[in-house]
Amino acid sequence: MKTNWKMLLGFVWVSLLSASVGVGTYACMTRTDKMSDIAPANPPGFQAVRYATPAENTDFTFAAEQSVNAVVHIKSVSRPSRRELQQRYFDPFEFFFGFGSGQQYQPQPRVGFGSGVIVSPDGYIVTNHHVIDGADEIEIITNDDSTHVAQLIGSDAATDIALLKIEGANFPVIPFGDSDALKVGQWVLAVGNPFNLTSTVTAGIVSATGRANLFAPDGRRGRSPQMRARAEKFQTYIQTDAAVNPGNSGGALVNTKGELVGINAMIYSETGSYVGYSFAIPINLVRKVVNDILAVWNLQK
Repeated sequence: MKTNWKMLLGFVWVSLLSASVGVGTYACMTRTDKMSDIAPANPPGFQAVRYATPAENTDFTFAAEQSVNAVVHIKSVSRPSRRELQQRYFDPFEFFFGFGSGQQYQPQPRVGFGSGVIVSPDGYIVTNHHVIDGADEIEIITNDDSTHVAQLIGSDAATDIALLKIEGANFPVIPFGDSDALKVGQWVLAVGNPFNLTSTVTAGIVSATGRANLFAPDGRRGRSPQMRARAEKFQTYIQTDAAVNPGNSGGALVNTKGELVGINAMIYSETGSYVGYSFAIPINLVRKVVNDILAVWNLQK
């Protein structure tokens, strides 16, 4: 009988102890929740991180489709001058020893390649001055592989802008954008014909705007005297990291809306090939130069 009472008292004691532990645990948890409710969301010295979702479209297919058909391939041919043609290129073996080929070597025409942008349905094309400088013949190859003979309307060496004209109508064009609205970090496409690879599109971002002082006074940053001369005359480039190579000169720099915001002009390189940075002439300046060229042309007609 005593044993039964002891067992009953032990059971009651264990039950009371368990109930006390449960109640205490619940009270502790409830207090912690209440403390969390009143704790500051941002403790002193800490700021909440807010991630902004990029608003700009990063699908480049629309911009590429809008621009690739309006970018042309330019072939410029410079014939030898009369003085060069009159020069006799002799075989030294024949001259000194009486034997050799006996042939006279005549200078060959110089051929250069570049890009251009159709800016009006009736065939006006913008390119760089250095693409057509000294050319006697200018041939335009459009994206549909049709060939046209171009007329030079005018050229401005200081800004490295030239305006050409081909006969025809209903040519595809790239609408002008606003280069002043460009922001660092904005996506852009470079469209042109690098290494004679027609209709090539590369993408990058605007690295800087109003870029100046590209070359040191002694020219150590660039090996091309022509490139140094262009940079010294004109000092407000759009800098991008879109890949540009020889043949891209005169091609289009477009935004993701497919608007023309610049004319690709040069690269920053010790080797002559792309190493990370390219430079374009802002389209707002190009528009002004083109209008001036047209005004002079109309006066001369």
